[in-house]
Amino acid sequence: MLEFEILQKLEPNAEILENIKEYDYAIKNGTIKHLKATNLQFIDPTEYVITKPTTITIFEYKVNEIANKNFYIKEYNQKYNLKEIKQILIKLKI
Repeated sequence: MLEFEILQKLEPNAEILENIKEYDYAIKNGTIKHLKATNLQFIDPTEYVITKPTTITIFEYKVNEIANKNFYIKEYNQKYNLKEIKQILIKLKI
């Protein structure tokens, strides 16, 4: 049986929370897990599910990428940075 040890709990991004407070949403905190007896680590992203006015699922990954695009929108199948996410959320208001 696989045994995981939680190394770190990932908290929601304060800037994203500020932008989605006007919508109906749910948040699932992410985690960084270590598979015991190996050197493998797994990242469960922080998940923001906006349900109103439209349904959008935003995943926030804690990674160090050159492109600095830590966010992924499931419905659009694309990666975004924080500035682009804010623009998308503003467009949802209109």
